Amino acid sequence: MNVTPGRPYLWHGVTWASGAPSLLLADTSTGALSAVDVMGLRTGVRAAGPGRFCTGRYGFTSTFEVAPVPCAQQAQAGPGGQQCARCLERDEFRFAHRAHKGGHASVALTAYLGQPHLLYLATFANAASKVGTAAAPRRVSRVDEQGPMHATYLFRAADGRAVRILEDTLSSDVGLAQAIRGRAKLAALADPDPRRSLAAHDAAVERALSALTALGLSPEPEEWTPPACGAELRSPRRGERMIYPHDLRDGEHGFQVDSCSGSQALVRLNPADDVRYLLDLSILKGHRVLFGSYASPAISLQGSLF
Repeated sequence: MNVTPGRPYLWHGVTWASGAPSLLLADTSTGALSAVDVMGLRTGVRAAGPGRFCTGRYGFTSTFEVAPVPCAQQAQAGPGGQQCARCLERDEFRFAHRAHKGGHASVALTAYLGQPHLLYLATFANAASKVGTAAAPRRVSRVDEQGPMHATYLFRAADGRAVRILEDTLSSDVGLAQAIRGRAKLAALADPDPRRSLAAHDAAVERALSALTALGLSPEPEEWTPPACGAELRSPRRGERMIYPHDLRDGEHGFQVDSCSGSQALVRLNPADDVRYLLDLSILKGHRVLFGSYASPAISLQGSLF
């Protein structure tokens, strides 16, 4: 997709559905969703205004697959959320994480949850680990979009309800989180230590496997293969690397993406720059943006020298 300068697009964030990071955008004129390759992307962008708009919902495209559905009304998002009231009401997939506790599940969601699911453990650059789940067709993209340093698939469960019971069990019995904040992921990538995070990951995997075995299960651990495009982000820092000091939701910005892991990107503001910056591409989710010949404000590097 080639974006049209001056035309507003709704920023949906980064998707890994194709096996590589893509920026998902909705054309505000037509509502159609399109994807732009993130790697090597050189872009100038500014938010078209302060408001946040509905990013739609997930709909079932077949028995075992879901896909994003843009908001037909292009309505503003509700307070504290990412959806308008209409899309929230029609979003069957939002009940997926409560169905194993007796929560509502539509016919389509029940069928989706009936397929095999994977239980995985992911560890991030701050050495914090989380347990998560992925439907079998999403076993790779689900972990890719999390942006971990290391991940291991722990167990293949018969269905989505069973895997979420195991997720809750590991969370309570082993003390594993079920979410890691994006801000913590980004901050830790400023100076990653792969050896430290790997040691933490191996220890967490060992505890998780012991807990699953104690439940009478036979886990078959399998390592996740990290995408090559994130290798630079996950490697020990070479040269100057800083958190991008400006808010993408305010003002004009221009950058080129050198590496991407999850929604975290390592960028340079100009092709010849030695200094590179970390920014979270999900920060603009729900914002209307304009693309053009925009550049980032000047950045003082004095503080980074001490």
